[in-house]
Amino acid sequence: MSWLPVSGPHSIRARPTDYGISTKLIISFLRDRPPVEAVDLLTQLLEKDARFDGIGLDSAEIGYPPALFVDLYDLARANGLHIVAHAGEEGPPQYVTDALDLLHVERIDHGNRSLEDEALIARLVAERIPLTVCPLSNVRLRVVDDLEWHPIRRMLAHGLNVSVHSDDPAYFGGYIDDNIDAIIERCGVTSDELARLARNSIDSSFLDAEGKARLRLEVDVWSAAQSPSR
Repeated sequence: MSWLPVSGPHSIRARPTDYGISTKLIISFLRDRPPVEAVDLLTQLLEKDARFDGIGLDSAEIGYPPALFVDLYDLARANGLHIVAHAGEEGPPQYVTDALDLLHVERIDHGNRSLEDEALIARLVAERIPLTVCPLSNVRLRVVDDLEWHPIRRMLAHGLNVSVHSDDPAYFGGYIDDNIDAIIERCGVTSDELARLARNSIDSSFLDAEGKARLRLEVDVWSAAQSPSR
């Protein structure tokens, strides 16, 4: 786990002023480690008043269902933290349902395999649950065999609140722009779909209402510039 300093020229606080970039940290716990270890670590971080905004759950899904981490998420929620979790990338759709019902997450990281469950799709659409999809990671982990078969456009067609992310860029072969370029070139994602993905990412973020409105306006300006009438 990397850590950014709270003060100084490269600090979290300096970034909005100096670079126009805001930063919020999510502490991600490895699900293939003992759940009690995660609870102990979160307890220590809370006691030290460490600066972070939420918790997540990542690493190997298979064999490590959300049910193992109920205590961890109860503790996080009791302390007012944002809560997200990897679910339904390698693991089955049931892991997505369990992350919602047992962990009460506000956002699902990945969630590709939700497409295998029509009732789950309907729920995700109705509740506007965010799905943070990482196309290059999905190929690297063999969730899809080829990027041309990635379900990103099907997810949009269903009305899912899906957005594009990078996962671990150095390991999975690309930062966010690389993922965007890849789905344009290999999946045929259109300008209208890119605008929808961008708006979804803004709506799914932890920004305040003012920040979201400002970024949505930027997307609207960009989208208007793509119009053939221009």
